[in-house]
Amino acid sequence: MSDIRSALDALYASRSLLHLDNDPLSFCHRYHDPLDQEIAAVIASSFAYGSIAIILRTLETVFSELGRSPRNFIEHFNPGSGLRTFSRFKHRFNDGRDLCALFSALQQMVRQAGSVQAFFLKGHSATDRDVSTSLNHYTAAALALDYSAVFGSEGIPPESYLPFLFPAPASGSACKRLCMLLRWVVRPTDGIDLGLWNGIAPAQLIIPVDTHISRISRYLGLTRRNSADWRMAQEITAALSSFDPADPVKYDFSLAHLGISDGCDGKDMSRCISCQIAPICRQNRTK
Repeated sequence: MSDIRSALDALYASRSLLHLDNDPLSFCHRYHDPLDQEIAAVIASSFAYGSIAIILRTLETVFSELGRSPRNFIEHFNPGSGLRTFSRFKHRFNDGRDLCALFSALQQMVRQAGSVQAFFLKGHSATDRDVSTSLNHYTAAALALDYSAVFGSEGIPPESYLPFLFPAPASGSACKRLCMLLRWVVRPTDGIDLGLWNGIAPAQLIIPVDTHISRISRYLGLTRRNSADWRMAQEITAALSSFDPADPVKYDFSLAHLGISDGCDGKDMSRCISCQIAPICRQNRTK
């Protein structure tokens, strides 16, 4: 286990701004005001699914319309004009109406609670083992907001993929994008993550599980599960807690970028030559 911890700590220390540039989190770093960063974090994490090239292209399209202050944009957002502006928006499952509904949700959160953080913390307990219950509360509260100005009727239409932006552990989902959001805003600022929110301990966070994290975690023996679900996310986080119980998800960014930026796919073994975790990787030993 000490070999794994040493390798992970070295990997964490090697994170670079080049990795950040190839990550949706980079859009949050365009702003200096924490209120702008918070809004940017929710939007950027919401559409962080699919290939990284498509994610970055989508976010560039969205953020080009937000102006110098995402918070100001949300506070003054008008659904009618928004629907016209984003009529051609499409990111895989989500369309312009879903995007405007997300903007409307953020506007209502800010109006009701003052910030997304305060809205989230309504359902959070500092005594909970992790954020499972908090995410269930947050998702339920977000989906219960009034979207009639966007959809034209009460409730969310069955054809809308807005609920895809608000998954919940209760459904078994890994909630990768919401866990990513929490990592960004809860972990202390370290040049990558933002350290915006108080009231949630980094030890309560759950690792965002995507295809890269699930695969590489199996290579490292951090999980035996095959399905990238909430139980896998908890299992990987528990394993990482043995290396840093106060901040287990600090390893997420560097582990994910082994796949996102460095091209680890478990097939092209030539990449293992320069990989920092090759000595402890089971996949490398089986080839």
